[in-house]
Amino acid sequence: MNEQHIVSAFDRELETIQAQVIKMGGLVEAAILDASKSLKTLDEELAEQVRNADKAIDGLEEQINADCAQLIALRAPTAVDLRVVLSVMKMAGNLERIGDYAKNMAKRTSVLVHMTPVEGARGALRRMAREVQLMLKDVLDAYIQRDAELARDVLERDHEIDQMYNALFREFLTFMMEDPRHISPCMHLHFIAKNTERMGDHVTAIAEQVIYVATGKMPDEPRPKVSHYEPE
Repeated sequence: MNEQHIVSAFDRELETIQAQVIKMGGLVEAAILDASKSLKTLDEELAEQVRNADKAIDGLEEQINADCAQLIALRAPTAVDLRVVLSVMKMAGNLERIGDYAKNMAKRTSVLVHMTPVEGARGALRRMAREVQLMLKDVLDAYIQRDAELARDVLERDHEIDQMYNALFREFLTFMMEDPRHISPCMHLHFIAKNTERMGDHVTAIAEQVIYVATGKMPDEPRPKVSHYEPE
């Protein structure tokens, strides 16, 4: 087998793996949107669909990791290509975690159906989740285009997610102090808000990998967090 054939085989295999990552990202985007919709409308059937769909996301991560490991073992990629392969694995891991948070949101929907409603909270959480989904869409586009500037824009936008989380946390505290019936639903809603904020953190981790692939360097300094409360 000549060297040119080996190179073209590597390129084809890497393209296939990257296509799997983009497919995985699309499934995660759908999970975020469907989970937040099920929360807003208290649609238990849609929530169940989100929980079941998470299996496909997990399966893709396992396949991507296996394919990357095989590619490294068989093709011995150069430093630049190895950077791409390792970044793909990290991106897949972050996507899987975002999918888990969407699944957890869907799980809590079924619990909230039977609790005292908290005015405006579910709509606010859906808007927060929508912003995270748009960040994810943009960071996947940035990866496809190797657009470091778009990835940096996504990093900056995570600050808005942190602010939305902090505002919701203060609202939930107010609701709980005003009416004890709100304590249980607000605890569930708070964990959904925190999980959504963490989705944003994983999107920023993907953005950092995109910058690394595009430029060969990680961002100079980690983005400062503005979250003031971390549940156990």
